[in-house]
Amino acid sequence: MTERLKTFIRQRATELGFDICRFASAADAWPAGERLRHFVDEGRHGEMEWMETTLERRQHPTAMWNEAKTAIVLGMNYGPEDDPLPQLADRSAGYISVYARGDDYHEVIKGRLKQLAGQIAARNGKDIKVFVDTAPLMEKPLAQRAGLGWQGKHTNLLSRTHGNWLFLGTILTAAEIAPDEPETEHCGRCTACLDACPTKAFPAPFQLDARRCLSYLTIEFGDPWPVEFRRAAGSRIYGCDDCLGVCPWNKFAQEAREIRLMPRDAFESPRLADLLALDDAAFRALFTKSPVKRIGRDRFLRNVLYAVGNSGDAALIAPTRSLLDDASPLVRGAAVWALSQLLAPADFAALRDAANEADPAVQAEWALDAA
Repeated sequence: MTERLKTFIRQRATELGFDICRFASAADAWPAGERLRHFVDEGRHGEMEWMETTLERRQHPTAMWNEAKTAIVLGMNYGPEDDPLPQLADRSAGYISVYARGDDYHEVIKGRLKQLAGQIAARNGKDIKVFVDTAPLMEKPLAQRAGLGWQGKHTNLLSRTHGNWLFLGTILTAAEIAPDEPETEHCGRCTACLDACPTKAFPAPFQLDARRCLSYLTIEFGDPWPVEFRRAAGSRIYGCDDCLGVCPWNKFAQEAREIRLMPRDAFESPRLADLLALDDAAFRALFTKSPVKRIGRDRFLRNVLYAVGNSGDAALIAPTRSLLDDASPLVRGAAVWALSQLLAPADFAALRDAANEADPAVQAEWALDAA
C-alpha cells in the first residue's frame, strides 16, 4: 500500500510541476533543533525576531503539529539560463537574486502544494498540512533527511541533480509512509562558497552569521547598514547569489521550466538610474507579484543607493541629490552616503555644510562621512 501511495504522490507531483518528490519521517529525533538553538543563542539571526519567538515550534516538525508522521518534501527547480554572477560587473545596474526575478515562489508553490495535498487526503483520508518557508518548519534538514540534497558549507540546500537552485515545499501528513534514503554531504574539501562571500558571513563551514549576510541586510534588516558592508555589497540590491553561483555542483543544474519562475526582463540588470526614480506607486507596480515588493520602496531605495555609491557613475549624482529631499529618512541617509562616494571631497563638504537636516539618523550619516 505504501509504495502504491508513494507512486501516486510522485506522479501527481510531477504533473503539478515539481521536479523532485521524496519522503522522510517527521517524527524521528534529529539534531537540527539544537543547531538552530545555538544559532539563535549566538545572536546570529540578527533582527529576525520571529526566529526567537517561534524557536520552540521550529525545533522539530512534531513541535508544530504533534500528529505529523511523514514529511513529503518537494523541490521545484529555478535554475538560471546562464551563470548570473558576471552581471555583477556592470556597476550601473542593480543585481537582484535569481530567486526573486520571477513571480513570488511562495505563491507558486503553495498553490501547487494545496492541490497535491487535496489529492493525497482524498486518497487516504488522513489529516494533512502544507508549508512553504514562511511557516516555522525547518525545511532544509527535512529535505536532507528525505534525500533531496544536503546542506552545504554555505548552509543552503545543495542537490547533485539541480545544484543550488531548488525551491522547497513540504506536506506533513498523519499517514505513515515509508521514508526514502537520506542524502549525505558531498562538499568534500571544496570551500568555493565560503571563499566567495563578499562580507565573510561564514564563521566556519556549515555555519552562517546572518548579520553579515547580504541577503539578510538587503531584505530583513530595516536600518542603515554598518558601513563595513556597504562597499562589499557592490551592485547587489536584493539578495546575493555568490555562495550559490560559484558551487561546482551547478554543472548539473538545469534551467527552470516553470514559466512563472522565469526571470522578467525588468529584473535582469535593471538600470540604477531608473530605480532611483521610483516612488511608492511605481515601486508597487514594478514589483507586483514579486518577493521584492514585501520590503517596501524605502528599504529597496536604500539598497539601490548603496549600489549607486559603489557605481562610480557620475551620471547618477543628480538623481541621487534629488533624494536628499525624500520623505524617508532611510532614503535620505543612504543618499548622503552615495554622494560621499561619488563626489569629490570638496564638493561633498560644500553640500554637507549647506545641509539642513533635522533627523538624527541622517545627521549621523553626514557626520560619519565628515569624520
